[in-house]
Amino acid sequence: MRLLKYQGPKTAIDAVIIDENETVVLIRRRNPPYQNHWALPGGFVELEEKVEDAVIREAKEETGLDIKIVKLVGVYSDPNRDPRGHVISITYLCKRTDRAENPHGGDDAKEAKVFNRRDLEKIQLAFDHKLIIQDAFKLADQGKLW
Repeated sequence: MRLLKYQGPKTAIDAVIIDENETVVLIRRRNPPYQNHWALPGGFVELEEKVEDAVIREAKEETGLDIKIVKLVGVYSDPNRDPRGHVISITYLCKRTDRAENPHGGDDAKEAKVFNRRDLEKIQLAFDHKLIIQDAFKLADQGKLW
């Protein structure tokens, strides 16, 4: 019997780090695709890593922030969402656990910065992150999470 090698999509995570002041933490991407564009902190899930652990790890690596997962925002699976190939993103609404810490870029992020919700329309975002952020704010607004 011949075994076929499975060639399914890759799994990624994204953290939508927002707070009661309606701000969101974004990173400026260091590498292609979308080099120098603003994006949500996130990345690929490592082998044998839980997605919840991956989102906390990536947020720390790219922003220097410690976060807590509040709620699942959604799963984004459009095969065309990433020019590198089919990537499914599991996205979490998160909040900072240490408000005194300022975000700073690290790992794949040139810089990290806090943006006000009303200023997001002026920013060109990578991937489908504008949609993800809109979904996260809808969820936060409906759930009165703060």
